[in-house]
Amino acid sequence: MRNIMAFVCCFIIAEASLTAQTKTDTLAVATKDVETVDAIIAALYNVISGPAGEVRNWNRMRSLFLPEGKLVATAVRPTGEVVKRVLTVEEYIAGNGPILEKNGFFEKEILRKQEVYGHIAHCFSTYEARRTATDAEPFMRGINSIQLYNDGKRWWILTVFWQTENKDLLIPKEYLKQ
Repeated sequence: MRNIMAFVCCFIIAEASLTAQTKTDTLAVATKDVETVDAIIAALYNVISGPAGEVRNWNRMRSLFLPEGKLVATAVRPTGEVVKRVLTVEEYIAGNGPILEKNGFFEKEILRKQEVYGHIAHCFSTYEARRTATDAEPFMRGINSIQLYNDGKRWWILTVFWQTENKDLLIPKEYLKQ
């Protein structure tokens, strides 16, 4: 009986794991969003941006990421401690989606340093964020480090890893428009 229960538990865990791994495979993806590095980066910024009260197309965001994709926020606490928070796409949507939709959020790429080799790409993407599309000044700037993978059919985001600018850590001039 124990062996049967162990087998059933292993089967359930394996099935759940397989379902999680293929979740993004079942999402409709806009081919134009994933055919080039430029397109997928533009789609990433576009999908999180919008006015207060506008529900974002979170399935579109899910379709940009590999099933194991991660978003990693870094910050410096007032004590000086450097911390990170690693999120799955689902955790990012659950935690940040309501805030973006309530307050309005427009994130725009202002400069990119990009490297591509074979099926991998890395983008250092400097951004600025505003609450409304017409705000004169951004309330936040930073750099997204975005790692991408091309499976021979399309580009996927593997990781978005970012650092927000603060008074003690200004964005270097080489990552800003001249």
